[in-house]
Parts: sequence; C-alpha cells; structure tokens
Amino acid sequence: MDKNTITGFALIIVILITFSYFNKPSQREIETAKRQTDSIAQVEADNARQADSKARDAAAALQGKLIGTKSDSTEKIAVNDELKSLYGVFSDAAKGTERFITLENNLMKIRVSTKGGKIYSVELKGYKRFNGEPLVLFDGDKNRFGLNFFSQNKSIQTDQFFFVPSVTDSVITVAGSPVSKGKEGREKFNTEGKEASRSITMQLKAGDGVLVEYTYTLKYNSFMVGFDIHTAGLKKVMGAKTDYINFAWTQEMPRQEKVSKFGEDNYATTYYKFYQDEVNKIAPTKSESKALSTKVEWVSFKTLFFSSALIADKAFLNGQINTKKRDKDPSFVSDMSADLTIPLDNSGSETFPARFFFGPNQYNTLKQYKVSLEEELSLGWTVIGWVNKYIIIPAFDFLRRYIGNFGLIILLLTIYVKLIVAPFTYKSYISQAKMRLLKPEIEEIQKKFGEEKKMESQQAVMALYKKAGVNPMGGCLPMLFQMPILVAMFYFFPISIELRQQSFLWAHDLSSFDSIATLPFEIPWYGSHVSLFCLLMTVTNILYVKYNNEMSSAGTQQMPGMKTMMYMMPVMFLFIFNSYASGLSLYYFLSLVFTFVQMFIFKKLVNEEQIHAQLKAKQKMPVTKSKFQSKLEEMSKQRNVPQKRK
Repeated sequence: MDKNTITGFALIIVILITFSYFNKPSQREIETAKRQTDSIAQVEADNARQADSKARDAAAALQGKLIGTKSDSTEKIAVNDELKSLYGVFSDAAKGTERFITLENNLMKIRVSTKGGKIYSVELKGYKRFNGEPLVLFDGDKNRFGLNFFSQNKSIQTDQFFFVPSVTDSVITVAGSPVSKGKEGREKFNTEGKEASRSITMQLKAGDGVLVEYTYTLKYNSFMVGFDIHTAGLKKVMGAKTDYINFAWTQEMPRQEKVSKFGEDNYATTYYKFYQDEVNKIAPTKSESKALSTKVEWVSFKTLFFSSALIADKAFLNGQINTKKRDKDPSFVSDMSADLTIPLDNSGSETFPARFFFGPNQYNTLKQYKVSLEEELSLGWTVIGWVNKYIIIPAFDFLRRYIGNFGLIILLLTIYVKLIVAPFTYKSYISQAKMRLLKPEIEEIQKKFGEEKKMESQQAVMALYKKAGVNPMGGCLPMLFQMPILVAMFYFFPISIELRQQSFLWAHDLSSFDSIATLPFEIPWYGSHVSLFCLLMTVTNILYVKYNNEMSSAGTQQMPGMKTMMYMMPVMFLFIFNSYASGLSLYYFLSLVFTFVQMFIFKKLVNEEQIHAQLKAKQKMPVTKSKFQSKLEEMSKQRNVPQKRK
C-alpha cells in the first residue's frame, strides 16, 4: 500500500468522523426522542390496560346480571349465551363466588383466591412497614397473574375465571419446631422429619377434558412457595400448532420504607436472569420496558429490602418486562410487570414446575436456593463484593446470632475490621514516622538548592530516601489495602435488612437516616433534617485530617492546596451521608475513633529514637544495588566501549 493510498484512507476516516460529529443529534434531540418513545410505550400500555379493564368490567356486569335472576328466566339464558360467545368452553367458569384460602407457616401468610386461582396477598410475619402496620408485599388486585391464550378464537385470561380448590378448609397451617434467631428462612436448619409441607390445588375446568391447574406448596421455615402449572387438553381448543402459552404477572409495589433521597426509590426495579447467564436488571432510576429474547430462568420484582420472584425449573422461552416508577406517590414505589412464555409439547397433559419467592433480601436466605437470587443485592463490584461476601457478611451474621443490640454489633464489627487492617495501619504509621524523622534533612536539601533548582532538590531527596531505606510511598500503599473494606461498608449498610427498624441511641432505624432536628427549609444536596451520627463522623474526620497533616512529612508543606482539599472531603461527606443509613455513619464514626486509639497505641509502642538511629546507620552503609540495576549498568558500559576493528 503506497503513501497516496494511506493518505486517501486517512482522509476518508477523518471525513466520516467529522460528518458523524456534526450530524449527531443534540442532547435535547436525544431527550425529545426518548420522551416520544416513552410516550408511545406508555400509550400502548394504557390502551392495553383499558382493554383489559373493559373486558373485566363486561364480565363483572354479566356476572352481576346473573345474581338474583331466576334459573329459567329469559334474561339469565341471554346472559349465559353472551358468556358462551365470549369465553366458549370456559363460560361456566366465569360464574361463581370468590372465596379465600389462607396458607401459612412461621414466616408468612398467603391468601389464595378462587377468582383466578391466584395468590391474593402475602404478609410477612416478622416485619412491619415504616408506620408500624403489618408488612404486606401486595394485596388484592395490586397483584395479578394468570395464563393468557386464545381458545376457539376467543381471548382467555384465566384470572377472570373461578377456580375450584382441592380443600374445604379456609386456613391451612404448616407447623414445625421453633427456629432460633438468625435461622429464619434458612431451610437447612429445619429438623428433618418434623417440618412438613402442605399443598393446595386450584382447578379451572372447562368442557371436553380441558383443564388448567395451579398447585401451591409451602414448607415450614421457608419463603419459597412451590407453584406448578398443570394443563390438559388445551390443544383441543387452542389448535394443534400452538406450542406456547403466556403467563402475565403484574405487581404494584407498595412503599414499605419512609421516603428518603437514597432510600427505597433508588433500589426498586425488575431483575431477571437469562438461562445459564448472569443476573441483569432495569436501571432503578428510570421507567423502562425490555424484551427478553432468549430463555429466562427467573424474574424478580425487587424493592430495597423485599422481593417477589418467579423462578422456572425448566426456564421460560422468552418474555417482556416493564418497570414504571412512581416517585411522587406516597403509597407505591413503582409498577412492575412480566409477560413470560411457557412452552407446550404435544403430550396433551403437561406440567410446568416453578416457584415463587416472597421474602426479605437477605444474602444467605437468597443464596441457599442456588439460582443466583443473591445477585440482586448491590454488594459492590468484583473486589468490593468479595470483601462483603467473605469478610463482612459472615462476621455480621455470627454477631447477630448472639447479640440483640445492633449498635453493639456495629461496634464489634468495627473492632473486627480494625484488627484485620491493623498490620497495614502499623506499616503506614512506621513509614510516616521515618518520613517525619528525615524532615530536618529534607529541609536542608531544599534550602541548599532553593526554588530555582527543584529538579536537583527532588533528586537529592530521593537519593536520601534510597540511602536511608525509606519508601516515600510506604505510607500510602498500606492505606490502599484498606480502601476495599471502607467502600464495601458503603455498599453493605444501606441494603442490610438486619438493620431495618433497629434502634440505637437516638436513631430509630439504623437502615435509614437519623434525625435530631428538622429544618424549616431544605439545603441543596443536604436535605431538611440534621443527622447527628453524620455530624459526629464529620467532626471526627476533620480532627483526623488535622492530626494527619501535623504528623505528615515536609513534602505536604509544599502543597497547601492538597491540605485544603483534605479538609474539604469531610465537608463533602457531611452532605452525602446526611441522608444515608445511620448505621453507615455510625460505623465510619467508630472507625475514625478507633483509628485515633490505634495511633495512640502505636505512638506508645514505637521507639522513634531507635528508628532514627537505624536510619542514620543505613545512611552510612554503602548502597547495595539490585541485580536488575547492576545488569542495566553493565549493559550500558558494554554499549559505551568502542569495538575493536577487525
């Protein structure tokens, strides 16, 4: 390829880049297009809901006409004929009376309705809403699910029909032995042979052997509900070529926590997992619909501390999910929905095994099911996540099994973490001490060379460090090893359901911000409340920065701007952490206090005179060269030796 060709290609690339740059849409155009797309999607969703609502209203009106009319009346015959034209072989199931069956264990209470055969409500027994009311994940029409398909060219939505239960009891209780603290929902701690399970079956019967059946199974000490979908004879009314049916699930997610800038609204969204793939989600900050074009293992409607998940044993063929934020709604966080495709074969009678999870977002509870539900928890990217999973969470779970006061647990967790990083903190202190002891000699070097010869001054200082055996980065590198733990705590505390509604001192809920005063106005980025734990953390942080500056080496004195920046950081944290979990501010406050304690202990243990003597002795010793440095010098000498002429 010659020079002209290369020049031509380069010009083409430049022209294409220039054209793309000047013709790309502006940010306003992008936002306008997005609003239009969202508006179209919203209109389509609203139209679908309106059509669904009209169908339900029509069915309800027809059922209302049946009530109070005589069995042989002309009006009743007309209504039955109209139902038959709407639903075909399922028309008889459109008539009935709704009743409820309660299935409960030690952890939750599930109400199943004969209307639609669906789970009508779920109450978690061990939890309360922020206002003290029972914690209900959903109730009534706020949770809708059922199979959707066409039968004899008629749209069938099974949640509109009446199912026949397999039991006559209105309450079914699954009993078992008492579960100790910290083992709630952990199925492996159930005593074998004593903890049973109970099931109820809801049947939707149509003519000619057509059947839709849901079987719900609940074990003791479990948040998982077995949900098997059984069908028979559907292909008789759907058509032999139909190889799938749709399962539609919609939930309006009630607000369980008090409104907070960094609270529930920032975590509520729909999660999903493709078959043998990683867990994904819709961004929690926006409303969005997403098509799932390949096999799906599970879909989860998640808020900050609780989830409702549908898990398929065989995987759904594909699906469509949607999250609609309701930021200004005081009662609901968002609306979430999933339309999932269930495969059918030609057996005529088939079962699609699945499970519902209704429970807390607690790491070990979710992990036990081995379907990656625990990946819903935002524990941090790779290294940060490892620190949380293998260092913080095991210690936290161990402490809470034996201690009921979570303020004390955070105190002990702080000591535990400080002991882990103590060797790094000690090395950092020794390095700072060495730098501080060399400060007079560094000042002499700087005075000798002056401001005009900064390069020579830096070289002389580095030569001094090398001769004394001091690494100028020795105080920073050990601190870098502590950063993953500090960042891990930032992820861990706000999502720890164990801290939810746990009080300590003036904080009523360690999972949310503490407030000792409410301002008559709102400060941008700060809020309208005053968090005392955040204030304590800020003051302690400023004192630590002051102490650190006083103990630092001469190099810091040359960068006054850096000192100002170090003081600005605690002030920035004051604005950031004021609305974060008070447990996080408490941990950082205690961590800084123990850092002062460690510094005091190190100061008492370390003999600086002895270190100074060692530095002086090293300066008198000849500098030993590394093998690599010696090799480089030897190669340099060989290059500079003139070669003899042959």
